[in-house]
Amino acid sequence: MATQYRSQDAPGYGPYSAGGFHDGGTGRERHLLPAGLRAPFEARSWREFGYVLLNLPIGIMLFTYAVTMVSLGAGLLVTFLGVPVLAAALGGCRLFGVLERARARRLLGLEVAEPQPLRTTKPGVLAWTGALLKSGASWRALLYAILHFPWAVFSFSVSLVFWTLGWSLLTYPLWFWVFPMWAGQGGLQLYGDGQHGIYLDNPFEITVTALVGLLFTLATPWIVRALTMVDRVLVYGLLGPSRLSARVVELESDRGVVVDTAAADLRRIERDLHDGAQARLVTLAMDLGLAKEKLTEDPRAAARMVDEAHGEVKTALQELRDLARGIHPAVLTDRGLDAALSAVASRCTVPVRVEVDLAERPAAAIEGIAYFTVSELLQNVSKHSGARSASVDVWRVEDRLMLQVEDDGVGNADVSKGSGLAGLAERLDAVDGILIVDSPSGGPTRVTAELPWRR
Repeated sequence: MATQYRSQDAPGYGPYSAGGFHDGGTGRERHLLPAGLRAPFEARSWREFGYVLLNLPIGIMLFTYAVTMVSLGAGLLVTFLGVPVLAAALGGCRLFGVLERARARRLLGLEVAEPQPLRTTKPGVLAWTGALLKSGASWRALLYAILHFPWAVFSFSVSLVFWTLGWSLLTYPLWFWVFPMWAGQGGLQLYGDGQHGIYLDNPFEITVTALVGLLFTLATPWIVRALTMVDRVLVYGLLGPSRLSARVVELESDRGVVVDTAAADLRRIERDLHDGAQARLVTLAMDLGLAKEKLTEDPRAAARMVDEAHGEVKTALQELRDLARGIHPAVLTDRGLDAALSAVASRCTVPVRVEVDLAERPAAAIEGIAYFTVSELLQNVSKHSGARSASVDVWRVEDRLMLQVEDDGVGNADVSKGSGLAGLAERLDAVDGILIVDSPSGGPTRVTAELPWRR
């Protein structure tokens, strides 16, 4: 079972399809026919064919509207009326974009996010007009309306010809009798020059015709699928959010994760200080106060209390060291990842091999994230894996810092189950990192993390 955080699978096309059934034990679909033979009968193929057929009327309507409105607006620019007409053209194209995204979602299974909404500084028609004219999504929708038309004509023509030709030839043995009965000829005319004609009228020719039709029928769904790939690119690239706006949304989300993580870390530090070292120091102060009072009355009891207080001091210091190590270990600052990860590995309950191959050190923030990532993964190995051994490898590939923790345990680690791996993946995502988990049942488990290399 391999899981990559942040990956999104393409939406499916229903639980059943031609030539297949579900295995109730695993939930996976098993097919009796190979993909090439069942493609003409699958619902997906017919939906894609329907999408291509709708391309032509929708493309004509979009192109006519866009060209008419833009031409009218451009012609009226000498007056004030040209600006609102252009804005209306862009607004109409944005509305058509909503319908096109819905059509692609329903027939192609393509999920496209909404583009960035219009932002106006103040209410009113003028503000709305200015926002439309300044919106990049509006102009991309207009470009889609213009570019979609020639592609719609081409894809409609190719798909309809291949689909009609394939099924017509494949079913020719069922309807060739129409020609001798109603057309006065032996069969479908393959060639004719007025004096001579070649007709597909004997059993051998009819069989060959059906076989040729079968080839066309089997190939047509894949041709249509290739044509719809261009439609996917057009819809995704022109009707979805721009890369810049998508990046802004992603950064806003990552910033929220970073803020939440920092707040959680502060609460953890405060809780550890309050419940651990602070409580011990309060007890220590009380014990020293009692020892001071008994110093003249009962020196031996006072000495015993001082000795106990000395033990409390050692325990509090150890807790403070552990807390400081959890914030940022000194060995990481002084000696880098190799020494810091070796120290973490020495505290693991199973033998761990550590290999760090880095010619230079990354930025302190990236180095810290790498350290805590490996530390948490090794804690999972100790608590949940049942492994006998583990390994940690760190290396650099171009501008990426690679971490890999592997163990020979029972496996079944999964990011999607909401475990500590999910939180770790969110932290890595906040700095443009990726977490990949490969953990089949029975093991071994291999967790690979990628972090950006920053000097």
